[in-house]
Amino acid sequence: MSEATTYNDKVIRQFAVMTVVWGLIGMLVGVLIAAQLIWPGMTLDISWLSYGRLRPLHTNAVIFAFGGSALFATSYYCVQRTCHARLFSDKLASFTFWGWQAVIVGAVITLPMGFTMGKEYAELIWPLAILVALVWVAYAVVFFGTIVKRKVKHIYVANWFFGAFILTVAVLHIVNNLAVPTSLTHSYPIYAGTVDAMVQWWYGHNAVGFFLTAGFLGMMYYFVPKQAGRPIYSYRLSIVHFWSLIAIYMWAGPHHLQYTALPDWVQTLGMIFSIMLLAPSWGGMINGVMTLSGAWHKLRTDPILRFMIVALSFYGIATFEGPMMSIRTVNALSHYTDWTIGHVHAGALGWVAMISIGAIYSLWPRLLGLDKMYSTRLIEWHFWVSTIGTVLYIVAMWIAGVMQGLMWRTFNEDGTLTYTFAEVLQATYPYYGLRLFGGIVFTSGMFMMLYNLYKTWQMAPEKQREVPVPAPAHA
Repeated sequence: MSEATTYNDKVIRQFAVMTVVWGLIGMLVGVLIAAQLIWPGMTLDISWLSYGRLRPLHTNAVIFAFGGSALFATSYYCVQRTCHARLFSDKLASFTFWGWQAVIVGAVITLPMGFTMGKEYAELIWPLAILVALVWVAYAVVFFGTIVKRKVKHIYVANWFFGAFILTVAVLHIVNNLAVPTSLTHSYPIYAGTVDAMVQWWYGHNAVGFFLTAGFLGMMYYFVPKQAGRPIYSYRLSIVHFWSLIAIYMWAGPHHLQYTALPDWVQTLGMIFSIMLLAPSWGGMINGVMTLSGAWHKLRTDPILRFMIVALSFYGIATFEGPMMSIRTVNALSHYTDWTIGHVHAGALGWVAMISIGAIYSLWPRLLGLDKMYSTRLIEWHFWVSTIGTVLYIVAMWIAGVMQGLMWRTFNEDGTLTYTFAEVLQATYPYYGLRLFGGIVFTSGMFMMLYNLYKTWQMAPEKQREVPVPAPAHA
């Protein structure tokens, strides 16, 4: 009898814990900067606590620290179990964990100090950008190496999404961060003017499209069927969803640059591809939700499954809203307003955070050899505060954004603006208060989650055994 192969679950546990820790930190920074918009002097003019420095820290913490750690954890979990193979290299997997944490700590230090590349979602200075690339190459080697050594012929669809996300993010990151260093903390991009803007939003929107969409769809395609105890509704639809999504998404970036110096035909191209995106996006959303056919009753008793299905609902909302906002006439109203902020957080809180939370709740007890989490009641509470917090946040920003857009487009008979910027800002203040409250409510759930994970860990056997790899079904 050959020696039993085992999964490498240590690195998954590490990433799962840091998902919650960084999520909590990133969201607390978000709450702080939301409060600063109401009380600008609350941080006593301390430069490293200013809004301009903390805002990129918030976005990097929630996207790359929280979201990234969730993607590492779930992709490593999924690829081993669907391939019936241990991760390609334990040492490289460990390097991806510690390297990623080093990147995040570097961001926590440099961004409040004011060291930045000045690009949306790509603020990290060039030494950290290089470290990101090295970690990502190691991640690709571990993931695709595990695919190569799989013991089953079929490659499950979740791995296609994870694989596309890994490859595309590598290309996006490297191309957008090409720069000429002038010191350890400063560099000049190799692009200039309109070209720089185009490359940035080719990167920026596809960071959303592949980091925050394709990767988390991989998570959805594994954990929703697993938690529901049902096969995916339509495997054929999942393949169509995959190929259409990755073919179309790459071209949608120019919709961020409507009414700018970008050539009109490029703006139109971005708008057309954005509208086309509605079909594959909703195809994936419907595929996930319909997986519960014959198992809808489980939503009454399983808050983890509820997290996932509500996440898919918010994914549907965000992926309808995005294409609509890319249309020039709608964009003329929405751009530069808080409607955009509401749209982003419908995706970030409603989709990314809630599917991640559901996935971590699903895999955590399994990693510890347990049947369930410490407290289902706490997960129930977490579900409701997350849902209520998200709704409060995005509704506040939707209303504020439409109001801002309409006020800024209102003219007097002589052609002058009816409202000054200060008057528009004053009218927005109540909605900033509601947004802050929604953020606090959502963040409170992360404290519940951290406590629940800790108590579940305490319930586990003192020395957790590694999980044996099951024999392939055809063997």
